[in-house]
Formats: sequence, structure tokens, C-alpha cells
Amino acid sequence: MKTKEVKIGNVVIGGGRPILIQSMTNTDTKDVRGTVAQIRALEEAGCEIIRCAVPDAESAAALKKIKDSISIPLVADIHFDAQAAIAAIENGADKIRINPGNIGGKEKIAAVVNAAKAAHIPIRVGANAGSLSRDILQKHDGPTAGALIESVLENIRTLERMKFDDIVVSIKSSNVSVCVEAYREIAKLVDYPLHLGVTEAGTYHMAVIKSAIAMGALILDGIGDTLRVSVTGDPVQEVYAARDILKSCGARKSGVEIISCPTCGRCTIDIEKIADSIERFTQNIKMPLKIAVMGCAVNGPGEAREADIGIAGGRGEGLLFAHGEIIKKVDEFDILPELRRMILELAKERNEER
Repeated sequence: MKTKEVKIGNVVIGGGRPILIQSMTNTDTKDVRGTVAQIRALEEAGCEIIRCAVPDAESAAALKKIKDSISIPLVADIHFDAQAAIAAIENGADKIRINPGNIGGKEKIAAVVNAAKAAHIPIRVGANAGSLSRDILQKHDGPTAGALIESVLENIRTLERMKFDDIVVSIKSSNVSVCVEAYREIAKLVDYPLHLGVTEAGTYHMAVIKSAIAMGALILDGIGDTLRVSVTGDPVQEVYAARDILKSCGARKSGVEIISCPTCGRCTIDIEKIADSIERFTQNIKMPLKIAVMGCAVNGPGEAREADIGIAGGRGEGLLFAHGEIIKKVDEFDILPELRRMILELAKERNEER
């Protein structure tokens, strides 16, 4: 679904553009050196928009130094403090994330909106199950999709009444079905870019499962302009997960996709070890490649014909192949180094062709 275009720093979202990956630092924003180091690691992993918590004036002031040291748009995450929001804008934030309902009265909201107007930066508004007012919760008998939608529309209308429409919307829940229902409905009601996410999704294993189900369903519906996989832990893992979700939904044709068989009694070499090693080895390769790691000739070159390169295991050896055609047979101990060499060569060739 095509949404309006919104500029965030040096990128534009919406308007049918590719979905961009967002993450959030978990450092103390006042720790400029530590925050910059984390953002650079996130950039290397493929993060395209970064958000930092701004709970006070000191954190807002740190944004200027942080922004000067990174190359992706910087979003300030604000709760409760209108002055922190204004200070974040003054210190170069490319977008601010607020909940107008918890910023204060109309005058404080207007002050933030006027600062954003003057700086020509967007505001992300939205709702999650934890931010709903008591009245809305009672009306809808809990944090339902309808409750989230009503809250989001209230926030949007508040800004629109102030003649502000440079808006990005999020509507999150930790419940996958509620999340999907809410995004599908809000996509019919507004044309603002939508930031996708399952809030409070948990540690890596469960966060990836919940996010893949929810975001996969929405992306296949044509919904979404940015996304974040919320993980309790290292935010770099959020970016890797987001990249994999986009690749699996066909929304991002970059990076490495690994095809590997589930193994069976025919497998006589350690395919799991090889697949894990290749996955780690290729994490930061940005060129689109498809690599197959197959356990035997039955599920080898023929079944993985669409792979750019691959390996089919045998007894103490492996067949290296490209697009289903066998290249050579190698000893089991040479499989990994040979496969790595081929991957680097192909990535270099693809890069030179661009």
C-alpha cells in the first residue's frame, strides 16, 4: 500500500520505497563514545535508521556529538518531557518519537510541533498496549486492535489540528494477532508511512518468531515502510533478524540467503556446523547471494539448482556446485575454506558488476 513520502535526515520513506531497517541503542545516550560505537556496529550490520532514548536535557545535548559521528538518520525517543523533545530537535534530531498524550497539555504539544515545523523534521506518533488511556481501555475492554486504532487516530488528529502532517505512525502490541489486525486496519484509514514492530517481543528466539509472523503477514499485504525487530539483548541481532525477514518476504534483495537441508540418515558430514559457519561468515555481505548447504547428493545440486553456489556432502567429501552444475569434488576438511573462497570471489564479481 503506497503511503505519502516523509524525509528523515538523508533518507526518504514511504511512496512505495523499500522498507528500511530501524533499531534502537541500549546505551546511555549521555555516553557519546559508547553510543557512537554501538551505532557504527549497527550501521555495519545493515541498520538504516537509529533511535536513541532522550529522557533529559543532557541526553538531548549529546545528540549533536552523536549525529556528527554517524551516517544514518538519528531519531530521538521522547516520553513525558516537552523540553527534552525541543532540545533534541535543536541538537539535530532527524525525527522525534513522541506520544502526544503523555507530553502534557495543548501548549506543550504545540511547542514541540512548532519546533519540528521550524526544523522540517517528522514526528512519529502511535500507540502500544502500555500507552492506552484508561478511558480507551475501558471502552474496548482491554488493549484490543480497536483500542490501539482509536488511540493512534487521536494522536494523529491532535497533530493535524495544529497543521502538522509530517507524520510517521506505529501501532504496536506484544500480541501478534492484535498487532496484525491493528496495522491492517490503520493502513486503510491513513496514508502516513507505517513503522512496523511487535513491542516487547522478548529475547532473541521468541522475538524473531513473533516478529517474523506479524511483519511477514503485513509485508506480504504490502504494508510497512520501516521496521524494527525488538529484541531483549544486543540490538545488532535486531538488524540481522530484520534483514532476514525482509529477504524471506521478498522485500529486500540484498545479503546472503542460505538454503540448507534438515539432514537425515543419509548425511555423513557435519552439515549443521558448515551451515552455521557460513551463516556467520556471510552476515555482513551486502551483495545478494544464494548459498546452498546440502547433506547429500539426493538434496544436492539438483534440488538447490537456484543457488549461486553450494555444497553437497558425501562420505568424507563434498561436491561444490554452481546453479546445479558440479564444479569439483573436495575433501571434507576443505569444504569450508573452498566455499568461503567461492563466496568472496562471487561477492567481489557482483560488486564490480554494479
